[in-house]
Amino acid sequence: MSRPPRAALPEGGRHRLRIGELRTETGGVLPDVELAYETWGELDANGSNAVLVLHALTGDSHVAAHAADPTPGWWDALVGPGRAVDTDRWFVVAPNMVGGCHGSTGPSSPAADGRPWGSRFPFLTLRDAVEAERRLADHLGVGAWQAVIGGSMGGARALEWAATHPERVAGVGVLAATARSSADQIAWGQAQTAAIRLDPGFLGGDYYEGAGPAAGLGIARRIAHTTYRTAGELEHRFGRSPQVAEDPFGAVVGVPGGRGRYAVESYLDHQATKLTGRFDANSYLLLTEALMGHDVGRGRGGVEAALAGYRGRAFVAAVDSDRLYLPAESQALAAVLPARPPVHTIVSPIGHDGFLTEYGQVADALRDSLAL
Repeated sequence: MSRPPRAALPEGGRHRLRIGELRTETGGVLPDVELAYETWGELDANGSNAVLVLHALTGDSHVAAHAADPTPGWWDALVGPGRAVDTDRWFVVAPNMVGGCHGSTGPSSPAADGRPWGSRFPFLTLRDAVEAERRLADHLGVGAWQAVIGGSMGGARALEWAATHPERVAGVGVLAATARSSADQIAWGQAQTAAIRLDPGFLGGDYYEGAGPAAGLGIARRIAHTTYRTAGELEHRFGRSPQVAEDPFGAVVGVPGGRGRYAVESYLDHQATKLTGRFDANSYLLLTEALMGHDVGRGRGGVEAALAGYRGRAFVAAVDSDRLYLPAESQALAAVLPARPPVHTIVSPIGHDGFLTEYGQVADALRDSLAL
């Protein structure tokens, strides 16, 4: 899908809403939760033209450019005037998940005593996140979403919306996500959370007055990013090439390990540095473990029973080279959705992250499937 010219940015902006006390599934209490969210377009008089877009693990609410923030978003070619999610027609809402670190209440937010929540922040589930988003919908006057769309963790939250509030979801769009986290996905998540907790700077989660667990968070990001890409892509891009001006067989002062790096090592170091500069380690732990716990059938008699009551439209897409969220898992999801949607394939050499970079391949199908 080619990107159409954008004559003007849609109306929209950044917002915050206090939704009151949130009691979590596991018995925790957050007394005064704030949600950060962004909007595009205008809600019609009866609140019937709304679309909810949900971000992935380290994403945020800035899905696309709008009048208040013209910087490109992470799905900028999907949302906007003339796009598959056309903001001339639809009112689009994208919240930052509770527990995050981009405006919504999370572990780095101040508790009642003025100190960051840190280790005191309660365990969250994706169902807790949906409850917070349900309150946002009520505040906005949205009785039902025309579509709830997300990729990866966002797709998992979209499924929770469909299972928890089927009467409020006319269409669900799930890209590179599954009905439940597999043992393999949990295993990769556990390695990442261990890297953070084993960092001496973690201090049990109460590190905000110190340097924090930047090394552990960086290792977690290296692990995660490797699973988001493919062996073939890494080989094609980097092979065994050394980093410029570095010799993997020679000593280099100031470089971890004391030797020069391969180019792929430099790439992973760069990804780690980018994340540690913008993301809180406690939020990374919290959201990772919420995703590890994802199972739309938990306590509902299994996945098929949980989704049996959802009678809306459905769109499912998988990345053909995804080695973390396998295409077969998307097929299994589609087979139990009452709408029995086909699985659309995103062809990409890079793996899981293809849902962020190559989604234009399925944008038209998403629009048509969800009547957007």
